[in-house]
Amino acid sequence: MAEPGFYGPDLAHIHDAGFGDYARDAGDGIVAMLGEAGIGDGLVVDLGCGTGILAERLVAEGYDVLGVDISADALAIARDRAPAARFEEASVFGFEPPRCAAVTAVGEILGYAADRRSGRDALAVLFDRVHAALDPGGLFAFDLAAPGRAPEPSTSWREGPGWLVCHESRERADGRELRRRIVTFRETGEGWRRGEELHVLRLHARERVLADLAAAGFEARALDAYTPGSDRVPAGVVVYRAARI
Repeated sequence: MAEPGFYGPDLAHIHDAGFGDYARDAGDGIVAMLGEAGIGDGLVVDLGCGTGILAERLVAEGYDVLGVDISADALAIARDRAPAARFEEASVFGFEPPRCAAVTAVGEILGYAADRRSGRDALAVLFDRVHAALDPGGLFAFDLAAPGRAPEPSTSWREGPGWLVCHESRERADGRELRRRIVTFRETGEGWRRGEELHVLRLHARERVLADLAAAGFEARALDAYTPGSDRVPAGVVVYRAARI
């Protein structure tokens, strides 16, 4: 089950309006990866699809897309943005992917503890499910936060038309978990509405992720970014490209 208050309407709107460049850059890289793998069409399952930025890009490139997300408010935006795609409200840790050509999970999705089942064991089960669903030679592209994602407590803020968001991040001393306190302000027409969410992110060491991918039957490697030379991937985030063998 999802924890309450995960990407509610205000944060879903703000994330879409102010933080979509990461997904757009990832889309460039994923389209290139699909081409390199010889996957020119077929179904792509986008786990943690959010507001549908990547889904929109993949549809434009001629792929069928099934987006999966735990946030109903994010999915409402996704359905408007990419009406040709299909979307399903579900946790990535409980979802059974159908037969497909590729699976994606962009934006530290597989590390979030919005579903209490998250963690290394759940991740290994998910890897097995993805491997079973992929066609031979299918692509699994995703990113995860690693220990050292936020080695020192930090705060930041960003604003845009009719919104303001503040983040406070703190990583546990043992490097296993990161907590983000997120405070939002959104203009309503009658004033400003304040909201707050606490996101817990499990941190996964690169070596363990690669080992678990290999155990599931993938040939995998870690990358610095989806698009070579891109500066969009934050420090402490690792991109993985895995092929079903």
